[in-house]
Amino acid sequence: MKLSDRVKRARQESNEVIDLTDQAIKRLDTDDPIAEFKLRVQEGLHQRLGPSAFDTDRSESDLRRSVVEELEKLIDEEGTSLSQVERERIAADISEDILGHGPVQRFLDDPTVTEVMVNSTDLIYVERAGKLERTTSRFLSDEHLRRVIDRVVAAIGRRIDESSPMVDARLDDGSRVNAVIPPLAVDGPALTIRKFSRDPYGADELIEFGSLTPEVVDLIKTCVEGRLNILITGGTGTGKTTLLNVLSSFIPEDQRIVTIEDAVELQLHQDHVVRLESRPSNIEGRGEITIRDLVRNSLRMRPDRIVIGEVRGAEALDMLQAMNTGHEGSLSTLHSNSPRDGLSRLETMVLMSGMDIPVTAIREYISSALDLIIHLSRMKDGSRRATQVTEVVGMEGDVVTLQDIFQYDYRAKPQTEDGLAGRIVPSGIRPSFAGHLEDLGYDLSSALFQEAPKRRR
Repeated sequence: MKLSDRVKRARQESNEVIDLTDQAIKRLDTDDPIAEFKLRVQEGLHQRLGPSAFDTDRSESDLRRSVVEELEKLIDEEGTSLSQVERERIAADISEDILGHGPVQRFLDDPTVTEVMVNSTDLIYVERAGKLERTTSRFLSDEHLRRVIDRVVAAIGRRIDESSPMVDARLDDGSRVNAVIPPLAVDGPALTIRKFSRDPYGADELIEFGSLTPEVVDLIKTCVEGRLNILITGGTGTGKTTLLNVLSSFIPEDQRIVTIEDAVELQLHQDHVVRLESRPSNIEGRGEITIRDLVRNSLRMRPDRIVIGEVRGAEALDMLQAMNTGHEGSLSTLHSNSPRDGLSRLETMVLMSGMDIPVTAIREYISSALDLIIHLSRMKDGSRRATQVTEVVGMEGDVVTLQDIFQYDYRAKPQTEDGLAGRIVPSGIRPSFAGHLEDLGYDLSSALFQEAPKRRR
């Protein structure tokens, strides 16, 4: 069975389970006495457990035992006539809230869900296959949502309150979490979780999904092995980190790799890897370690390759300096709408470093540092695809010259069930770095860059 068929079957089975669960949740509205009973028991349990519910020093088994014991006492004290099935359901739901992440836990366990977005207590959205879906799950109250947020941030030694109403964190499995509470969040606490893939996609899967073609993979694999500096650009959620992980997998085993990230997401299978992660300031506003600090420090760690999860500030200058001073083969990502926009953002970020550098000098620096830009886009059907593979040629006057090696042809044959037309094809231009790679012993066939025949209108 093909990978795409397995993914479709898993998604269908997951949706069937979720539909059944959602139907049960719909029946549990605020007028339901069981829902009111559940809320009373839940509030009572949190009052009895107090801060111990978020004590990271307690073992999971010890906390679970305390929750079960207190739950049984509270249900008995309420004296409500409940069937055994109802008692078990209430105990399971409340245990999930204390020991897991409440109503969103089942989405975190669902392999087809890539992102969970909580806009308010009764507005929870998930992303599947690149498309947003509204769920019928909900939190019982703002306090219920706040307790889940507190549990997430407490697990990593952080806090969130009115003095610090916004936090970035990550779960034990590496999933990225962003939480915002009032007064910044006007309609109540908001929570966003981008799930961490336990089994990251490889080049073969991206080819099967249509994100890349074999020709593009052959080129970028050769460029990585040949130590060209590559920048991946694209909008939010276009798959930049996924592609960066694929590119990193092409780095030879005998090279020392230093990865630098805001939140660790890359999953490299090489042995000689040092992973660095930035750190925010503490409650007193001290102790912050920025990406720029880590980039500077990495230069003293004898790296063969520097892989930066995302460039978003003054570290752009240090990255370009590294690329220009013997650290070839560096990889990074950048938010932008096109390769050209990406270069403009790099200019702006270099100026953020506080250095008084003429714009022309910055552009010369960029043109000599970067060799290749791979741009990703999200299509109307939710798929993520490479739409441009662009070479940074050099300077003409005070303008950085770019040329597309591969570009997306929207007139090509439809590739998806939704009728999305187009695929990435060669532009017919042979890159100027081809000769350099061939001197290193890499074979770049001329057929790789042969322009596809134009479709008749």
